[in-house]
Amino acid sequence: MKKVICCPEERLPKHLDPEALYLSMFSSPGRENVGHVALDLPTAVRRDNLAPTVQAWDFATIASAVAATDKAILRSASADGWTRMINLEVSLVDPGVWNTKREELERMLRFLTGDFWSLQFQPGGIKPPLSKKPQKRDADCVCLLSGGIDSLIGAIDLSTSGKKPIFVSQVVRGDRKAQMNFAEALDGSKRHCQWSFSVRQLGESEKSTRGRSIIFFAFAALAASGVPLNKERPVEIVVPENGFISLNVPLGPGRIGSLSTKTTHPVYMNAVQEIWDAVGINARLVFPYRDRTKGELLRNCTDRQKLLNLVGQSTSCGKYQRHKLTHCGECIPCLVRRAAFLEANLSDTTGKGYLRKDLSLSDSKDVAAAAAAYLQYQDEGVRRFAGGALSFASPADRGRYEIVVARGMDELGKLLNNHGVI
Repeated sequence: MKKVICCPEERLPKHLDPEALYLSMFSSPGRENVGHVALDLPTAVRRDNLAPTVQAWDFATIASAVAATDKAILRSASADGWTRMINLEVSLVDPGVWNTKREELERMLRFLTGDFWSLQFQPGGIKPPLSKKPQKRDADCVCLLSGGIDSLIGAIDLSTSGKKPIFVSQVVRGDRKAQMNFAEALDGSKRHCQWSFSVRQLGESEKSTRGRSIIFFAFAALAASGVPLNKERPVEIVVPENGFISLNVPLGPGRIGSLSTKTTHPVYMNAVQEIWDAVGINARLVFPYRDRTKGELLRNCTDRQKLLNLVGQSTSCGKYQRHKLTHCGECIPCLVRRAAFLEANLSDTTGKGYLRKDLSLSDSKDVAAAAAAYLQYQDEGVRRFAGGALSFASPADRGRYEIVVARGMDELGKLLNNHGVI
């Protein structure tokens, strides 16, 4: 089991355990054998005039440590080449509160990343960064704004309905400008928290990053402190993700378990909400598109002209950075994106287009998996196709989930038929 210790610089021991990995939280220690995590986050929170609670800040500290550990420990070094045994120690402001939910956090991370986590919370964490002039925004909710199609539509629909969300963006290479453009187009540039997360560790970085989404939700919990309090209800955090992608039913036996991402899966999101409720984070996760496909989001967007003006700047590709900020056109997110434009009968204005334009010429395993999955779905029906992937759901929810999976598969099938793949 690999041990990772995430603590403030002043809590680093003089003599380091050679078997452990040390990461300094929110500051650079200037020691060659110690990495650092989220250097800019405290400054960003102060700059945006926020005053997060201790609970929200401790959650952000845990999330930062988890995401950093996820990148720092290579899966290839594990016994089966994937599943890791991780012992993570994190310094918090109020560790007692979090120790009561330690087992729930470990189970949540097990589901999210596919690894076995052992968490230890210690005192001495960095206190919340408080602005000298904390301000409540002219806002009534929080909305995640990633730069993808779903988050763009979520932002448009909220703004059209008269809501005033604080937009929260996690900056990754290639998305910063689009995030800013989307917020500005919706008169939300003054309500836009655009923060980055960086990790420096020794050696090679793990590329799978199954735990990365926890940072996004931590950012949202911090930004919620900028919404004026309402004693009758918690701050709503809108997660605009279509149901087909949220469920991410494996498209083949090679994609079961943690080989499929679960960044907004209902099991994971329910776990986050239960933990927030238990520790006193006054926010509620809301999923307006859980029963819709990406094609249905495009077709039913409440401001079609604004959507047409902006959607070409959005990104979906799982390999976007590897291909010089160009959509590959054949990974699963690209296939779902292309199928959505086709379903909505919209011209696909994706910037730079797709590297693989004609899917019939593709030798991608993703295209083959999607084709095989669609044919299986056609032969066996959605209930047998979805199988154990929906076993977590209650009977009532399972029926709803089956319907959105079926409609999502129909969209994929239409795309694959259109290209002569099947």
